[in-house]
Amino acid sequence: MLKENLIMLRNLNGYSQEEIAGRIGISRQAYAKWERGTTVPDIVKCGALAQVYGVSIDSLLKTEKADGIGMIPPAQNGKHIWGSVLVGDRGQIVIPKEARDKFRITGGTRLIVLGDENEGIALIPAELFEVHMKEVMSAAFNQTECDE
Repeated sequence: MLKENLIMLRNLNGYSQEEIAGRIGISRQAYAKWERGTTVPDIVKCGALAQVYGVSIDSLLKTEKADGIGMIPPAQNGKHIWGSVLVGDRGQIVIPKEARDKFRITGGTRLIVLGDENEGIALIPAELFEVHMKEVMSAAFNQTECDE
């Protein structure tokens, strides 16, 4: 619910109650009541909170749970958490339906698997990756020409 999301978002972003209250033009005590659940913000203040945290009003108001994770904070606009997946014996995973729908992933879609040894792996559509690589290579080539 709202109060849990407010606490999670504030802590994730490293804000104090006083900082958030100041950013949306209320007292710290009023904000503390929202986190305790004794009162709730009006729609204008919800909009201001959503803007501060970079989330939608809808995600600010509802609590989401992900398989294997439990309660999760509202994702920033354009970001998603779809839960966990199990890796099969041969390394295969099933991408959650919501993610497949959002990114139009169907049978035969080519994905590039990227990795960071400290952060994990990510999937990106091959066509998008190829466009980015061409841009990087072109910029590197142009930089080399300028240096000569």
